[in-house]
Amino acid sequence: MQMIRDFSFKLKSTEKKARRGEVTTAHGNIQTPAFMPVGTAATVKAMKFSDVKNSGAEIILGNTYHLMLRPTAELISDLGGLHKFMNWDKPILTDSGGFQVMSLSKIRKISDAGVEFSSHLDGSKHFVSPERSIEIQHLLGSDITMIFDECVQFPATFEQAKDAMDRSLLWAQRSKNAFKKRDGYGIFGIVQGSTFKDLREISASKLIEIGFDGYALGGLAVGEGQEEMFAVLDYAPDLLPQDKPRYLMGVGKPSDIVGAVLRGIDMFDCVMPTRSGRTGQAFTRLGAMNIRNAKYKTDEKPLDEKCKCYACKNHSRAYLHHLDKAQEMLAPMLLSEHNIFYYQDLMKDIRTAIEEGKFEEFARGFFAEKEE
Repeated sequence: MQMIRDFSFKLKSTEKKARRGEVTTAHGNIQTPAFMPVGTAATVKAMKFSDVKNSGAEIILGNTYHLMLRPTAELISDLGGLHKFMNWDKPILTDSGGFQVMSLSKIRKISDAGVEFSSHLDGSKHFVSPERSIEIQHLLGSDITMIFDECVQFPATFEQAKDAMDRSLLWAQRSKNAFKKRDGYGIFGIVQGSTFKDLREISASKLIEIGFDGYALGGLAVGEGQEEMFAVLDYAPDLLPQDKPRYLMGVGKPSDIVGAVLRGIDMFDCVMPTRSGRTGQAFTRLGAMNIRNAKYKTDEKPLDEKCKCYACKNHSRAYLHHLDKAQEMLAPMLLSEHNIFYYQDLMKDIRTAIEEGKFEEFARGFFAEKEE
């Protein structure tokens, strides 16, 4: 019989703004800072779940928008929920679908009631309200549900950002009201406001009044660049409660993650490790590597001598270069697995450095490394 756990966050240690913590959910604990591999359509692309687990990942992300369209949340619920459907027994966070409605739908109509949009798959019409988004995530069985929000593109005017923030706050209350509270399951609010500090302050304050189990920063990593993102992160995490997890949505490059942890972020997700794996890019402790470069044709070294993934233990850069050139499907599989291992190793090193009070030193060394 599965032990019932209250959803909670425990702050274990800090170093200035950097935080080392633990999130407790119905399907297990998550050590933070944590990186969540993205399993958009109930799969981490090009990876078996046994390999995802072996990398050290303790939570993955699924997506409301994609799963509601195919195969539908109702079907997944009938088959026992998302955990059973894809045979993943650890925690799952689901993105509410707001970002995908913005980025993928060619035709959409937004009102306070919700969003009417056309599917990017077949053009079929759909309507999602905050209540429907929360219902879908409940049907999926998400350990962490995200509120339905409106994410504006970058750049946005102050008026555009304010309108989206106001609507997101309206939807936040409705999302909270629709959420079915049960042991081990939580719902996160999402701070909006683009790059405008006063809007971020209002958004955070109102969300805290509503009360959530964790808080995310949305509307970043949408084209503003690292410098401007860090400028927002210099103050935005400080607006949020110390005793709740803080999640930076859709981030990011390894340097983004290290910089965000320095500024007080606990949780991350990004498609970059697997997307890069499908385009010949590997992340290593010596920087990013394009395996398609001719210089790797005869290189007998592993991608990363300290990595314990299958590719690094068994294959050379020359072999991976060959697989990619030959367009063998094994190439993106091995590179994606390696990248997920790299990201999880990075998070483990970050957690250890914070525990030992050496994270600033770790970060200085990290940023001093050169990338290709």
